[in-house]
Amino acid sequence: MHSVLELFYVGVPRAAAIWSILLVLSVLAISGLRMVGPRGPRRPRLRTRLRAARIRRERRATAAAELVRYAEEVAVAATRAEASARRRHDTWLAAQDAAERAWAAFDRAEQAARRLSAAALLPAPATPQTPQEYAERERWLHRAAMSACAHNELSLLDLNDALAHRNGWDPRRHPAEQEAMLRRAIRDTLGAAERTAAREERIAWTAAESAAAAARSLRAEAIAAAERAHGVRHLLRPDAAADPDRRRQRLRTAVAR
Repeated sequence: MHSVLELFYVGVPRAAAIWSILLVLSVLAISGLRMVGPRGPRRPRLRTRLRAARIRRERRATAAAELVRYAEEVAVAATRAEASARRRHDTWLAAQDAAERAWAAFDRAEQAARRLSAAALLPAPATPQTPQEYAERERWLHRAAMSACAHNELSLLDLNDALAHRNGWDPRRHPAEQEAMLRRAIRDTLGAAERTAAREERIAWTAAESAAAAARSLRAEAIAAAERAHGVRHLLRPDAAADPDRRRQRLRTAVAR
């Protein structure tokens, strides 16, 4: 009986120690497996995250390149619009100068017509009523009308009427009366030219103002686009600005993987 008890008291602690060691080893093994985890499923998730990050970088680089390209295109358009506005302004200045010259010519013709109209109220000087006198009056009328037409003071229609002796052009009249009629015709012709020049000047001014407004608008947009492009230029890849088509193709390839 004493031996049995001795064996019991000696064997039980040894067994308990062995089981304790085994239990600790099992706990450590389970903890290690949990920390390491299954390696198979993690690799696909890591590749997916890397691919998503690459796609996001490509998209940001593409969007940045589009902003940069838009800024460059708007800058070119603004430069062209400013050149067009300068040309329109020069055209308006030329039209304004032409309108001023037309007004000055009309004013001189108006004053001359008034003076001759006032002089026509006086009795005409007596001249011999001979065929030679009438022939001289006709030659004077023809020369005066052709000279006025050559200086753009008389229209071709009025010249034809004067040469054909129509619409009040009578070579038998006294030269003073003929000159008064010629000056009135010149006044009317230059008045029509002045109105045309004034209308063209207004049209040129409107076009110049529209071109200037468009140039200002494009320049403001170009400045804003340049600021936006400057803010995203760091997102560009080294070859992004040079080949936007290659960037888009690379993005499509990354998404398709």
